[in-house]
Amino acid sequence: MKKFMAEFIGTMWLVLGGCGSAVLAAAFPELGIGFVGVALAFGLTVLTMAYAIGHVSGCHLNPAVSIGLWVGGRFGKKDVLPYIVAQVLGGIAGAGILYLIASGKPESELGSFAANGYGEHSPGGYTLMAALVTEVVMTFMFIFIILGSTYPKAPAGLAGIAIGLCLTLVHLISIPVTNTSVNPARSTSQAIFVGGWALEQLWLFWVAPIAGAILAGLVYQFISPNEQTETVKQ
Repeated sequence: MKKFMAEFIGTMWLVLGGCGSAVLAAAFPELGIGFVGVALAFGLTVLTMAYAIGHVSGCHLNPAVSIGLWVGGRFGKKDVLPYIVAQVLGGIAGAGILYLIASGKPESELGSFAANGYGEHSPGGYTLMAALVTEVVMTFMFIFIILGSTYPKAPAGLAGIAIGLCLTLVHLISIPVTNTSVNPARSTSQAIFVGGWALEQLWLFWVAPIAGAILAGLVYQFISPNEQTETVKQ
C-alpha cells in the first residue's frame, strides 16, 4: 500500500504541477510562462518526485512507464495493474484540485483544461496521424531514457535529473502537436473534466503511449542483453 500511495501522490503532483502551469500560468497576461514554462513544469514535477518517492515506488507516475519497465524486465507483472489504478486515481485527484482552483476566478472558463487532442483540438491543428506518430515516438524515447538512466551501473543519484530533463524536452517538441501526453493517467484526468471531444479522443492517448512503451522495453532488452538487474517476480 505504501508504494501505491506514493504513486497516487506523485501522479497527483505531476498533474497539478504540469497541467496547473498550463491552465493557470501559461497565458497569464504579459507574464505568462508559455510553452517553455509548461515543459519545465512537467519536468520539475518528475524531478522532484524522483527524489521524494523514488526509493518507495520507483516514481513511475505513468501507466506507460510501468508497462515499459515491465516489458524491459525491470518491474514485476503483479504490480502493473495496481500501479496503473493508483496513477489514474492520483491524476484525477490532481485535476480535481486544479479544477477547484481554476473555477475560483469570477467568470472563469476552463477552455481545453490542458486536455490532449488532435485535429481541431491540437494546439497547432495537427492531424490524427501526426498525433499518433508523435505520441508513440516521444513515449518510446522517454521510456528508453528511463531504462538507460536507471541501469544499475549508471551514475548514482542522477537518474531523476536525466528523466526530468527528458520529459521537459518531450514537451518542448510535442506541446504544439497534442498538448503532450506520453502519459495515459495525465490524459484521462483532464479529459474527465472537459468531457465531450476530450473523452472521444482519449483512446489515442492510451494506445499510442502504451505502444511506444512496449516498443522501448523490447528494444532496450535487445540492445542490452547482458544487463544484470535484480530479479523481479513475474
